[in-house]
Amino acid sequence: MQSILKPVLISLLLVFMIVACGPSRQVSRIDTKEVTDLSGRWNDTDSRLVAEEMITDVLQRPWLTDFMTSKGNKPVLIVGKVRNKSSEHIAIETFTKDMERELINSGKVTFVASKDEREQIREERKDQQDFASPETFKEFYKEIGADFLMTGVINSIEDAVEGEKVVFYQIDLELIDIETNTKAWIGNKKIKKFIGQDRYSL
Repeated sequence: MQSILKPVLISLLLVFMIVACGPSRQVSRIDTKEVTDLSGRWNDTDSRLVAEEMITDVLQRPWLTDFMTSKGNKPVLIVGKVRNKSSEHIAIETFTKDMERELINSGKVTFVASKDEREQIREERKDQQDFASPETFKEFYKEIGADFLMTGVINSIEDAVEGEKVVFYQIDLELIDIETNTKAWIGNKKIKKFIGQDRYSL
Protein backbone atom coordinates (compact mmCIF):
# COMPACT_ATOMS: atom_id res chain seq x y z
CA MET A 1 0.00 0.00 0.00
CA GLN A 2 2.79 2.36 0.94
CA SER A 3 4.60 1.61 -2.33
CA ILE A 4 1.47 2.66 -4.28
CA LEU A 5 0.90 5.87 -2.32
CA LYS A 6 4.47 7.07 -2.75
CA PRO A 7 4.31 7.61 -6.56
CA VAL A 8 0.86 9.22 -6.21
CA LEU A 9 2.15 11.66 -3.61
CA ILE A 10 5.16 12.48 -5.76
CA SER A 11 2.90 13.12 -8.77
CA LEU A 12 0.63 15.40 -6.75
CA LEU A 13 3.66 17.28 -5.45
CA LEU A 14 4.94 17.80 -8.99
CA VAL A 15 1.55 19.08 -10.16
CA PHE A 16 1.40 21.49 -7.25
CA MET A 17 4.90 22.78 -8.04
CA ILE A 18 4.04 23.31 -11.71
CA VAL A 19 0.86 25.22 -10.81
CA ALA A 20 2.64 27.28 -8.19
CA CYS A 21 5.43 28.21 -10.59
CA GLY A 22 3.08 29.02 -13.49
CA PRO A 23 2.75 32.48 -15.01
CA SER A 24 1.07 35.13 -12.86
CA ARG A 25 -1.09 37.98 -14.16
CA GLN A 26 -0.04 41.53 -13.46
CA VAL A 27 -2.44 44.45 -13.88
CA SER A 28 -1.40 48.09 -13.93
CA ARG A 29 -3.33 51.25 -14.72
CA ILE A 30 -2.30 53.41 -17.68
CA ASP A 31 -3.35 56.79 -19.04
CA THR A 32 -6.57 56.47 -21.06
CA LYS A 33 -5.02 58.67 -23.78
CA GLU A 34 -1.97 56.42 -24.12
CA VAL A 35 -1.84 54.69 -27.49
CA THR A 36 -2.29 50.93 -27.04
CA ASP A 37 -2.48 48.52 -29.95
CA LEU A 38 -2.12 44.93 -28.76
CA SER A 39 -4.13 42.96 -31.31
CA GLY A 40 -4.20 45.35 -34.25
CA ARG A 41 -8.00 45.52 -34.10
CA TRP A 42 -10.07 48.70 -33.84
CA ASN A 43 -9.72 50.04 -30.31
CA ASP A 44 -10.40 53.03 -28.06
CA THR A 45 -7.45 54.96 -29.48
CA ASP A 46 -8.80 54.62 -33.02
CA SER A 47 -12.26 55.73 -31.86
CA ARG A 48 -10.97 58.82 -30.07
CA LEU A 49 -8.47 59.95 -32.70
CA VAL A 50 -10.82 59.42 -35.66
CA ALA A 51 -13.63 61.30 -33.87
CA GLU A 52 -11.33 64.21 -33.00
CA GLU A 53 -9.92 64.49 -36.52
CA MET A 54 -13.22 64.18 -38.38
CA ILE A 55 -15.13 66.59 -36.13
CA THR A 56 -12.30 69.12 -36.44
CA ASP A 57 -12.65 68.80 -40.22
CA VAL A 58 -16.44 69.17 -40.35
CA LEU A 59 -16.37 72.29 -38.17
CA GLN A 60 -13.85 73.98 -40.49
CA ARG A 61 -15.89 73.56 -43.68
CA PRO A 62 -17.99 76.28 -45.44
CA TRP A 63 -21.40 74.79 -44.51
CA LEU A 64 -21.05 76.09 -40.93
CA THR A 65 -20.30 79.69 -41.91
CA ASP A 66 -22.97 79.59 -44.62
CA PHE A 67 -25.62 78.40 -42.16
CA MET A 68 -24.76 80.95 -39.47
CA THR A 69 -24.72 83.76 -42.04
CA SER A 70 -28.13 82.85 -43.47
CA LYS A 71 -29.88 81.80 -40.26
CA GLY A 72 -28.19 84.01 -37.68
CA ASN A 73 -27.70 81.21 -35.14
CA LYS A 74 -25.72 78.04 -34.55
CA PRO A 75 -26.88 74.90 -36.36
CA VAL A 76 -28.56 72.12 -34.38
CA LEU A 77 -26.97 68.71 -34.91
CA ILE A 78 -27.76 65.12 -34.05
CA VAL A 79 -25.65 62.00 -34.57
CA GLY A 80 -27.61 59.22 -36.25
CA LYS A 81 -26.62 55.67 -37.10
CA VAL A 82 -23.03 54.74 -37.84
CA ARG A 83 -23.07 51.26 -39.38
CA ASN A 84 -20.33 48.75 -38.72
CA LYS A 85 -19.67 46.89 -41.97
CA SER A 86 -16.18 45.85 -40.96
CA SER A 87 -15.04 42.27 -40.38
CA GLU A 88 -14.86 42.67 -36.60
CA HIS A 89 -16.94 43.78 -33.64
CA ILE A 90 -16.72 47.53 -33.02
CA ALA A 91 -18.31 49.35 -30.10
CA ILE A 92 -20.13 51.88 -32.28
CA GLU A 93 -21.70 53.71 -29.34
CA THR A 94 -18.23 54.55 -28.01
CA PHE A 95 -17.34 56.08 -31.37
CA THR A 96 -20.57 58.10 -31.66
CA LYS A 97 -20.18 59.37 -28.09
CA ASP A 98 -16.64 60.48 -28.91
CA MET A 99 -18.07 62.46 -31.83
CA GLU A 100 -20.85 63.94 -29.70
CA ARG A 101 -18.30 65.06 -27.11
CA GLU A 102 -16.16 66.80 -29.72
CA LEU A 103 -19.19 68.54 -31.28
CA ILE A 104 -20.60 69.76 -27.97
CA ASN A 105 -17.26 70.87 -26.55
CA SER A 106 -16.46 72.85 -29.71
CA GLY A 107 -19.15 75.38 -28.79
CA LYS A 108 -19.84 75.93 -32.51
CA VAL A 109 -23.06 73.92 -32.73
CA THR A 110 -26.12 73.12 -30.64
CA PHE A 111 -26.56 69.42 -30.00
CA VAL A 112 -29.82 67.58 -29.30
CA ALA A 113 -30.53 64.18 -27.78
CA SER A 114 -30.54 61.02 -29.88
CA LYS A 115 -33.69 59.12 -30.81
CA ASP A 116 -33.35 56.65 -27.92
CA GLU A 117 -32.57 59.44 -25.46
CA ARG A 118 -35.58 61.45 -26.63
CA GLU A 119 -37.91 58.53 -25.93
CA GLN A 120 -36.64 58.35 -22.36
CA ILE A 121 -36.93 62.11 -21.89
CA ARG A 122 -40.48 62.16 -23.27
CA GLU A 123 -41.46 59.43 -20.84
CA GLU A 124 -40.07 61.53 -17.99
CA ARG A 125 -41.90 64.64 -19.28
CA LYS A 126 -45.13 62.66 -19.45
CA ASP A 127 -44.63 61.46 -15.89
CA GLN A 128 -44.09 65.04 -14.71
CA GLN A 129 -47.53 66.06 -15.98
CA ASP A 130 -49.11 63.82 -13.35
CA PHE A 131 -46.72 64.08 -10.43
CA ALA A 132 -44.62 67.27 -10.60
CA SER A 133 -45.84 70.62 -9.31
CA PRO A 134 -47.30 73.06 -11.88
CA GLU A 135 -44.37 75.39 -11.27
CA THR A 136 -41.75 72.77 -12.20
CA PHE A 137 -43.19 70.33 -14.74
CA LYS A 138 -41.86 70.64 -18.28
CA GLU A 139 -44.26 71.21 -21.18
CA PHE A 140 -44.62 69.19 -24.35
CA TYR A 141 -43.86 70.59 -27.83
CA LYS A 142 -40.89 72.64 -26.66
CA GLU A 143 -38.24 70.43 -28.25
CA ILE A 144 -35.70 71.90 -30.66
CA GLY A 145 -35.61 70.17 -34.03
CA ALA A 146 -32.23 69.29 -35.51
CA ASP A 147 -31.03 71.01 -38.69
CA PHE A 148 -28.44 68.37 -39.62
CA LEU A 149 -28.01 64.63 -39.13
CA MET A 150 -24.57 63.03 -39.06
CA THR A 151 -24.44 59.43 -40.24
CA GLY A 152 -21.78 57.06 -41.52
CA VAL A 153 -20.23 53.65 -41.99
CA ILE A 154 -17.05 51.82 -40.98
CA ASN A 155 -15.58 49.32 -43.47
CA SER A 156 -12.49 47.15 -43.25
CA ILE A 157 -10.34 44.99 -45.54
CA GLU A 158 -7.90 42.34 -44.33
CA ASP A 159 -4.96 40.84 -46.22
CA ALA A 160 -2.83 38.12 -44.62
CA VAL A 161 -0.01 35.83 -45.76
CA GLU A 162 2.72 33.82 -44.03
CA GLY A 163 2.32 35.22 -40.56
CA GLU A 164 1.83 38.85 -41.58
CA LYS A 165 -1.43 40.76 -41.82
CA VAL A 166 -2.55 44.20 -42.94
CA VAL A 167 -5.89 45.60 -41.77
CA PHE A 168 -7.33 48.59 -43.60
CA TYR A 169 -10.18 50.64 -42.11
CA GLN A 170 -12.19 53.29 -43.96
CA ILE A 171 -14.52 55.54 -42.01
CA ASP A 172 -17.00 57.61 -44.03
CA LEU A 173 -19.22 60.23 -42.39
CA GLU A 174 -21.85 62.50 -43.94
CA LEU A 175 -23.67 65.57 -42.65
CA ILE A 176 -27.16 65.81 -44.15
CA ASP A 177 -29.57 68.75 -44.11
CA ILE A 178 -32.74 67.22 -42.60
CA GLU A 179 -35.12 69.63 -44.34
CA THR A 180 -33.71 69.36 -47.86
CA ASN A 181 -31.84 66.01 -47.78
CA THR A 182 -28.78 67.77 -49.24
CA LYS A 183 -25.34 66.66 -48.08
CA ALA A 184 -23.49 69.53 -46.47
CA TRP A 185 -20.25 67.65 -45.77
CA ILE A 186 -18.61 64.30 -46.46
CA GLY A 187 -15.65 63.20 -44.38
CA ASN A 188 -13.29 60.29 -44.89
CA LYS A 189 -10.60 58.75 -42.73
CA LYS A 190 -8.36 55.79 -43.56
CA ILE A 191 -6.32 53.68 -41.14
CA LYS A 192 -3.90 50.92 -42.16
CA LYS A 193 -2.29 48.61 -39.61
CA PHE A 194 0.49 46.10 -40.17
CA ILE A 195 0.49 43.11 -37.81
CA GLY A 196 3.50 40.80 -37.80
CA GLN A 197 3.30 37.60 -35.78
CA ASP A 198 3.77 33.83 -35.85
CA ARG A 199 2.18 32.56 -39.08
CA TYR A 200 0.37 29.81 -37.20
CA SER A 201 -1.43 32.20 -34.82
CA LEU A 202 -3.14 34.36 -37.45
